[in-house]
Amino acid sequence: MARQAEETDVGWAWRVAEAELGQSLPRRWAHSQGVARAATSLVKVVNDDAALLVSAAVLHDVGYAPRLAATGFHPLDGARYLRDVHHADVRLLRLVANHSFALLEAEERGLREALEAEFPLLEDQLLVDALVWCDMTTTPDGCRTTAEDRIAEIVSRYGGDSLVGRFIRKASPEIFAAVSRVEEARAAQPR
Repeated sequence: MARQAEETDVGWAWRVAEAELGQSLPRRWAHSQGVARAATSLVKVVNDDAALLVSAAVLHDVGYAPRLAATGFHPLDGARYLRDVHHADVRLLRLVANHSFALLEAEERGLREALEAEFPLLEDQLLVDALVWCDMTTTPDGCRTTAEDRIAEIVSRYGGDSLVGRFIRKASPEIFAAVSRVEEARAAQPR
């Protein structure tokens, strides 16, 4: 029974993400699908939280959907939408809202207090790191890459002096550390 519920939750997450991103932002949708594929490779690392990770992975950028962009800060907009419209699981909301060190970008945008108050950072470091790994090792087109190349791509796309450029440079040591922790966890898994 529990397995059916997990599959249903993942299926729901895919349907929501595709409905919001598939037509309006096809490249963002390709990225989200790639991030979710990466999450499926971490099933042995996150164990019982595999369905949660895959769901968060496919939904992490849903806040980019034009109709959901209330603040212009996609982690917060996406989490609010998932909470207010879909009454999603609290852990899922916290992962989406805080993915890839979003608190640092929220600070740049003057939204840190709102993000922290509504969606406190999940205390499960491995799960948080796993979503960072999935996102930061996936290109905008949904292909695998290194975290170094992904950060360089983000800086190139947005510009080094832009808000996103400043955020990603500030977050990069944390991103690299999270990716490294997940790589170590993956390496420790029996083959």
